[in-house]
Amino acid sequence: MVQQKKAEPQRKTLPLPSPAVYKVARPNICTLHLSLPTLFPVLHLRCFHWQMELARMVILLVFISSSFYSTPVHARSHHHYHKKHPKHGGSEPPEPPPSPSISLPPVPAPSPEPTTAVLNVLSFGAVGDGVSDDTEAFKSAWDSACEEGPGVVLVPQGYAFKIRSTIFAGPCHGELTLQAVDSSMGKEPNGGISPANPTRFFMSSNLAVHGIRIRNSPQFHFRFDNCRNVTVDTISINSPALSPNTDGIHVENSVDVGIYNSVISSGDDCVSIGAGSTNIHIRNLTCGPGHGISIGSLGKQNTRACVTNVTVKDSVIKHSDNGVRIKTWQGGSGSVSWVSFENIRMDTVRNPIIINQYYCLTKVCKNQTSAVYVSDVSYAGIKGSYDTRSPPIHFGCSDAVPCTNITLTDVELLPAQGDAIADPFCWNIYGESQTLTIPPVSCLLQGLPRSIMDINSDRCY
Repeated sequence: MVQQKKAEPQRKTLPLPSPAVYKVARPNICTLHLSLPTLFPVLHLRCFHWQMELARMVILLVFISSSFYSTPVHARSHHHYHKKHPKHGGSEPPEPPPSPSISLPPVPAPSPEPTTAVLNVLSFGAVGDGVSDDTEAFKSAWDSACEEGPGVVLVPQGYAFKIRSTIFAGPCHGELTLQAVDSSMGKEPNGGISPANPTRFFMSSNLAVHGIRIRNSPQFHFRFDNCRNVTVDTISINSPALSPNTDGIHVENSVDVGIYNSVISSGDDCVSIGAGSTNIHIRNLTCGPGHGISIGSLGKQNTRACVTNVTVKDSVIKHSDNGVRIKTWQGGSGSVSWVSFENIRMDTVRNPIIINQYYCLTKVCKNQTSAVYVSDVSYAGIKGSYDTRSPPIHFGCSDAVPCTNITLTDVELLPAQGDAIADPFCWNIYGESQTLTIPPVSCLLQGLPRSIMDINSDRCY
């Protein structure tokens, strides 16, 4: 009886992907098997003889390397985490659970930009015949634009609008523009606004006034009070040369005001800069006849006044009583500082350069010891002709509070008539001429006054 062998139990094996096999068989050469069952290839090397040429082995390894990098690997896409089994004889701490996925909040859609409403004063009842009172129409258009904002109050050309004393008040929602445009009504051009009293903008921000023609105001034509970020561009103001207290533009308690590319002819200051004004910039202005461009008057009735960072440049002043002027009353306090007058042409101007700390509207004013402190004022490129009734340069500073750090550069002022050049007038002023000037200014005191520490204590900025 033949005894049969007992069948061995079959071993259970995990199914593996069919290996990719590359065989390189030659007589007396090793046979190499490359298997890719998992992420990393397994190399099986069976050798029949241990002699192999070094060059052939290098070629074979290059071939294997290129096969490895070109073979797609799919294991990563099936399992993100693999559980490790503990080693014999000890245990490993389990891996921390995967971090929960973080979902970012949705990005909000950009808010639409506000549209600019255009409000024509004619749509609010303005007539523009030069006789009818258009005050309420202008006021209604402004109030609507201010509430809805941003907006443009449109003043069509070809009309003559007459308005009474009006305050265009803020704060408003967004930027507002008072602008004149060509009229589509077919009327004759050269219209404008004829205010019976000043047009005042109060507590307004981001305000622009463009292309407006205004004439014959019995008081200030435009007044900006407690405003911020104001642009006045391409406006025209015209009033009789002898009309009193009819400043073209008055700025007070305002910050960041720009006045550009405009023509102003009035009976008083073309531009007057009052107390509380900071960052006031004037460029390309034609001024006159009138009283020139003035800082002040300041310190009236013993008040405190602060003005700083004012620039006036690239402008023309003609047939005026004053050119660029700083005027303060005795008894005031505060300071005027960091002022620059640059590249200004004078045409028959009575006082082209003037600082007057004894400003007085009557024949006799009481002498007082306190004054608004004037410092850091520069005059550069001031040229042209002056009216010989007064000296071309007048510096009259306070006895107790002298002017300091006043500089002149490239100043050339000649008489409008005759050949005699008048000497400058200086009183208690400290500064220097940085270049030769006409006329020569040799009356400036050098250095600083002994009382400079006491003076600086009253400075605003």
